[in-house]
Amino acid sequence: MKKVFHFLLIISLATGVISCKKSDPPAPDNTVNFESAKQGLEATATETVVKINLAMASSVAVPLTVNLTNSGLSYGLEYTTEPAAANNILSLTIPAGGTSVSFKVKKVANAVINGTETIDFTISSAGNPIVLGTTAKTQLSFSSITSEGARLTLKGIVGAEIGSAALNSVFVDLSSNSMVNVKRDSWVLGFSSGTDFRVRLNNTNGTSAIKLNGKADLNTVSETDVILDDLSITTGVSGAKSFANIDNVKGDVTKDVISNVSATDAENMVYVVNPAGGVRGVVVSVDNLLKIRILRKGSGYALQYAKLKDKTFKTLDITKDPANNFTFVTFSADAQVVNVEPTKAKWDFVWTWSIYYGKDSANPEDDKLIYPYGYSDVVFMNNLGGAQAAEVLTSKIAFANFKESDIAGTSLKAERNVIGSEWRSTMPATGARADRFYVIKDASGNVYKLRFISMGSNDGGKRGEPVLEYVLVKKG
Repeated sequence: MKKVFHFLLIISLATGVISCKKSDPPAPDNTVNFESAKQGLEATATETVVKINLAMASSVAVPLTVNLTNSGLSYGLEYTTEPAAANNILSLTIPAGGTSVSFKVKKVANAVINGTETIDFTISSAGNPIVLGTTAKTQLSFSSITSEGARLTLKGIVGAEIGSAALNSVFVDLSSNSMVNVKRDSWVLGFSSGTDFRVRLNNTNGTSAIKLNGKADLNTVSETDVILDDLSITTGVSGAKSFANIDNVKGDVTKDVISNVSATDAENMVYVVNPAGGVRGVVVSVDNLLKIRILRKGSGYALQYAKLKDKTFKTLDITKDPANNFTFVTFSADAQVVNVEPTKAKWDFVWTWSIYYGKDSANPEDDKLIYPYGYSDVVFMNNLGGAQAAEVLTSKIAFANFKESDIAGTSLKAERNVIGSEWRSTMPATGARADRFYVIKDASGNVYKLRFISMGSNDGGKRGEPVLEYVLVKKG
């Protein structure tokens, strides 16, 4: 009898386990989508990038087939793709562990294009177990577009990378439904293209610098002129008021470390720069330090530079480009100009990790107690390029109800940190705040309303890949 009872008990337990497993929610589909449903290629551009994303990284390579449908133009005559298409079909592969693949569309030199042409790209198949998503089709117009709105996932991470301190800065242009991902550590100095002669440090990599007063010759500067701790960045409450060796976190260029470059050479002193990031416990190494001196050269700059221990220096001439806010420079064996930001008319805000500021929780209103802090998921406006923004609380008006007639009563600000870190909460919970949204006016006068949907564990999102949606309220 006991044997029968034990046998029935085992069957019952097994059935219960099976039943529980059956009741577990199924794993979500791993979908594949184009980054946006519409994209433009304006008359002055010669090429553009079209991107396809997976919802999650795949453990195996994912082959994709994309069909091309042309309207008003022909493959090979007016445009080509990279990689090349065969019979209007593109074969692409998302590598194992990856989350995206992209291809280029290039205009053929001297092709006659009047701006009414379009190409529809459709993902016709994807390797198992990938499922086609809701944006399996995108249209490329051979003219600029003004987006009526979209839902975007900002790709701040790379492949299988995890963690909140994502490697990418993501520049977003709402009117064209486009994003540009740039490695945060891809630059050290940014040279203003404006009428001023300002040079910025890379706060998104924790770059620090100190000025050597009385030193105007790089060849006379050595490691004996520097206290390494002066190049460290003290974050947290213990670092209150210690912003002296980093650029102004709110974007006030008059408070940056490097002074406005003088037209009088003798007034331009030597600076020592720590490009590797003097934050998060990173030890400052004298071998990584640079010494620089910046002069005016015509309407541009002359950058003198060397390793701190070097006895001689080199010079890089930098020309201002009025299409950009800054010209960016990085250092490897030599200093070189690199592409970072899109042209100033082609982005509205950037999501990134950056040195920003924190407040004393016991005295949050006391600005004298703010301190440097490394923030993930901070958003900065392209205020230098003409973008403006305002925060709107849903207690005053719901996102869905905000319309063109409400714009006049909205106080748009031309400040860099209108959004900042206020759009999300990480303590006690990680998630996008549902009690607010943002009104953004771009340099062309288009006005959008935008809200963040998810960004972490508390809202079903993924850290490093925030999701947002926006709607056109008024066309410029």
